Amino acid sequence: MVNTTIKTTKSQEVFAAAQNLMPGGVSSPVRAFKSVGGQPIVFDRVKGAYIWDVDGNQYIDYVGTWGPAICGHAHPEVIAALHEALEKGSSFGAPSVLENVLAEMVIDAVPSVEMVRFVNSGTEACMGVLRLMRAFTNRDKIIKFEGCYHGHADTFLVKAGSGVATLGLPDSPGVPKAATSTTLTAPFNDLEAVKALFEENRDEIAGVILEPVVGNAGFIPPDAGFLEGLRELTHDHGALLVFDEVMTGFRIAYGGAQEKFGVTPDLTTLGKVIGGGLPVGAYGGRRDIMSMVAPAGPVYQAGTLSGNPLAMTAGIKTLELLQKPGTYEYLERITKKLEDGLLQIAKETGNAACGGQISAMFGLFFTSGPVHNYEDAKKSDTAKFGRFHRGMLERGVYLAPSQFEAGFTSFAHTEEDIEQTLAVARDVMSSL
Repeated sequence: MVNTTIKTTKSQEVFAAAQNLMPGGVSSPVRAFKSVGGQPIVFDRVKGAYIWDVDGNQYIDYVGTWGPAICGHAHPEVIAALHEALEKGSSFGAPSVLENVLAEMVIDAVPSVEMVRFVNSGTEACMGVLRLMRAFTNRDKIIKFEGCYHGHADTFLVKAGSGVATLGLPDSPGVPKAATSTTLTAPFNDLEAVKALFEENRDEIAGVILEPVVGNAGFIPPDAGFLEGLRELTHDHGALLVFDEVMTGFRIAYGGAQEKFGVTPDLTTLGKVIGGGLPVGAYGGRRDIMSMVAPAGPVYQAGTLSGNPLAMTAGIKTLELLQKPGTYEYLERITKKLEDGLLQIAKETGNAACGGQISAMFGLFFTSGPVHNYEDAKKSDTAKFGRFHRGMLERGVYLAPSQFEAGFTSFAHTEEDIEQTLAVARDVMSSL
């Protein structure tokens, strides 16, 4: 059971102090609750499908540290593996066999990956793959999609969704025009717009990068034929196709979106799940492309903590757990029950809403929809979402504090957790 009311005196005190120590009181913008109102809760501990704040309140968690906690927080097998690894040291800055093990697991699982480079975050992975795609094609321009977020590197902060959308910033001060002059944008799910960009910039486009299922403008799946169309277009124009699977990798299927939809890109970025909750990222793809990365080739990229033994250990154990029979079937079942329930409750309580889910990833927009792209998502009633978020939080359910973020389940969530969440949602939506 979860609380029906919460008191957050200590959270308020801690957050008030934090605002004098860190910009906005947080280490990442969306955590500040700017788009949903009120103050954030301050975490104390996590376990399974639950979190506890510094006031001792318990919540059912649908953020899962923004995706990595697919096994649930602090899974005992992951923790045990980390304890053993920690005895050998927390950082090597040198090769270790753990890198080989996780690399083999990633290569075996993800259709596009023949070689992989480990880094420390999804942002770093996207920075690395951007440099690589330009070097391989000897072209400078890239196409990204409105509302897709690929980290906070200058080149990608153009209609970037996620925290940028949450804060209402179309871009960011400090990003020079020259840094984004080679970034072209198109609406997600709009193949004709992509075709037009290729025609207008013939032989100048290095590649197309996208979230195959958008998670940073809310949950937006690809329309039928969209990914296949991008694959054909990039091939025809000598450009590379890059799937940013930092969110979808090992979450919507063991082999990610490319396994789920049967479309193989040239390059892939990964993160979150493959670190089991520790900081990690990776990029990989065809051997001929990846062979250009230093020291095998001339494209430089390095990192002191890349391949960190603790992150590798957590990733290995997490992927082992995901290979257990029935895991993805269970994730699909409970997430569909949650999503279907939320949409039904919205309908019964007179709240315009739409959304969807794939495996352990879901989303809910307060608009009649349908939502095919970022412009559609922006039609959502964000004020209503803020009230919904606060109501759920006050009754012990923790959702992403932004209309423009996907939600995540784990195999630690139980049927009872879903039923409790839906009961709370009915109560909250009835008063919106």
